Amino acid sequence: MPIGVFDSGLGGLTILRVLRRAMPNQSFLYYGDTANAPYGDKSREEVQRLTRAAVERMFEQGCDLVILACNTASALALRDLQDSLPRSQKRRVLGVFVPMIEALSGARWVRTPQSKGQAPAGRRRILFFATPATVASGAFQEELHKRLHDAEAISEPAPELVSALERGDHAAARASVTAACARALGRSSETPDAAVLGCTHYPLAFDDFRACLPAETELLSQPDIAAASLARYLERHPEFEDTQGELRCLTTGDPVMFGELATLFYRQPLRFEAA
Repeated sequence: MPIGVFDSGLGGLTILRVLRRAMPNQSFLYYGDTANAPYGDKSREEVQRLTRAAVERMFEQGCDLVILACNTASALALRDLQDSLPRSQKRRVLGVFVPMIEALSGARWVRTPQSKGQAPAGRRRILFFATPATVASGAFQEELHKRLHDAEAISEPAPELVSALERGDHAAARASVTAACARALGRSSETPDAAVLGCTHYPLAFDDFRACLPAETELLSQPDIAAASLARYLERHPEFEDTQGELRCLTTGDPVMFGELATLFYRQPLRFEAA
């Protein structure tokens, strides 16, 4: 029984790569809705419709647990999906927002090679970089303020970053990051304590974000956070575990073309099948 990992395109492969490294015996099914990507500029209704269709297809493929690795889908469609699932069904859909908020609130601060580890108490100034649709949804601020009521949360879109990363235009990606960071820092009353890259593509520009942010600002690794959160979830729900270690990748687009592009995100070739 594989765990499903859904993204609007290929960015979710940055999370899948870390999940497989952390859980090599677990089977996964990756579903990229590449024919309809990107989701970042679509309406809430369209994102909900597309996400629901993808999740239902993954259920048909044997996934009883699906992770919405897509931040836009998590922001706009997760709650609608969860509310619509019959409680009698043993199927679950999880997002990537709650693990991030846990990390930012200090409940789970994930150590990465670029971080110092446990966050000191009292952190309250947080930057959140994401697609325009994710920022406009307000979902990050809503979830954050449930745990950190007095947090200063500044959400900033980087409108051209996803397309620049997908076409391998490093200069355009760097320019988008530089502009987004400048806008966000200009809106912050003090040096931010933490920053989150709220799009699965953005880890590809991690070094550019790091260079543009103050050294004191912790830059969180969303793939690492997601992997740690899923491992804890499986400890509580072993019924979703699998020991075959298999991987299948589906796409709504051209399997050959997207199999080649996937190397950018997964760091090794992948074979895609038509969804």
